[in-house]
Amino acid sequence: MSKFHLHLVSDSTGETLDAVAKAALAQFQGADPVKHSWTMTRNMRQLDFVLDDIRQKPGIVMFTLVNEEMRTALVSYCDSAKIPYLAVIDPAIAFFGRYLGEKAQAKPGQQHVLNTEYFHRIDALNYTLAHDDGQVSENLSKADVILVGVSRTSKTPTCIYLANRGIKAANIPVVKGCPLPEQLFTVKEPLIVGLVTSPDRLVQIREARLKAMNEDRSSSYADPDRVRDELVYARRLFTDHGWPVIDVSRRSIEETAAAIFNLLNQRREGSEAGKVL
Repeated sequence: MSKFHLHLVSDSTGETLDAVAKAALAQFQGADPVKHSWTMTRNMRQLDFVLDDIRQKPGIVMFTLVNEEMRTALVSYCDSAKIPYLAVIDPAIAFFGRYLGEKAQAKPGQQHVLNTEYFHRIDALNYTLAHDDGQVSENLSKADVILVGVSRTSKTPTCIYLANRGIKAANIPVVKGCPLPEQLFTVKEPLIVGLVTSPDRLVQIREARLKAMNEDRSSSYADPDRVRDELVYARRLFTDHGWPVIDVSRRSIEETAAAIFNLLNQRREGSEAGKVL
């Protein structure tokens, strides 16, 4: 493993830096960074603490600073100390500046301003939490997406991820022998998506769940025959109602959400999306 110090210097929450660093490092199996996150760095006094730590633990510096004085101080130090650095959002800002013919405002944290989009995401999150695991079914028509699937097919975490992107997402468990909410079959606006996975994978997940909860391992919850039966029942249900199906066996939450966004876009464009993805 290649161990190194990685300094992430931001004048805001640092989410952008962290996301970019994670995405890039995921391509290098041998990378083992020691992260130093410096968030809300907005004056020279705070930057002095950052520079002191970089001096003691040299490595790589990635930053999102819009204040010109602070940027100049950080870059000058890195140049003099021969420390590699990257201004993460500079290329994007320059690109939009050229296209729009405007100069950037140089205001930190503008993406986190409490605007309409922010409150829309909060509203989506509140709706999603209230409609987790079939808790409330009276107003499913207000959902943007309804996820349906047997237990442990990543319905809840996918819904939370979607909500953070401003999508009102409800999820309803499929349990053989238990009727689904009537409103599920009458709503017109929400996109209803069925989630499935491979039987072997589902058995592993359920066994791990039972172990974590100190439940009896002999429970039928993780019985291979029961699991296969549940999945066959769920697939038949989705097919009968023409709901698109996503197999989450080898997908991360982000990849499942991306597939759902594609379905939403196809729907808006009037394309048919009733196939297994």
